[in-house]
Amino acid sequence: MSSNSLPALIDALRRLPGVGQKSASRMAYHLLQHDREGAQLLAQALQQAASRMRHCSQCHTFTEDEVCDTCRNPQRDASKLCVVETPADQAALERTGAFRGLYFVLMGKLSPLDGIGPKDIGLSRLFERATDGRVQEVIVATNFTAEGEATAHVIGEALKARGLKVTRLARGVPAGSELEYVDLGTIAHALVDRR
Repeated sequence: MSSNSLPALIDALRRLPGVGQKSASRMAYHLLQHDREGAQLLAQALQQAASRMRHCSQCHTFTEDEVCDTCRNPQRDASKLCVVETPADQAALERTGAFRGLYFVLMGKLSPLDGIGPKDIGLSRLFERATDGRVQEVIVATNFTAEGEATAHVIGEALKARGLKVTRLARGVPAGSELEYVDLGTIAHALVDRR
């Protein structure tokens, strides 16, 4: 092992979200000391995913094929298009089993302070997809952050102007929670969005 290999491994692990210097060092030492086989598997899996994964030509999620399994599935309802920020958000919605339509993955959100505008998240591709003649409803499922709300607003206004029905994920008090422990903003939104 050259004298640069360990610091390079730690720096690479620090690129993961939520991983700081201490956690990256702990992971690196663990892999090298206790799980060399796991380190090799991790390296191979990362190399394979980085070289094989690409974006679906229709929804922009990750896939190894030109078109992902969801977009190819004839059982999906092509009249409903759900817009999400990331493939992880798409996966979370899929795990619920509640949505049987199709998706469009933005791969980000509008964030003018970070220099991320409409071109950077592929809004023109979304508008093209949403106005293909099959889509009747666009469900905007961006996160309820300031950037996610701004992104939802821009998408909603643009698609409404194109004559499409646009809906937004509901927000409110989580199931199983007690009101006295829920933050005031969530309670206020739940009151406004009551049904």
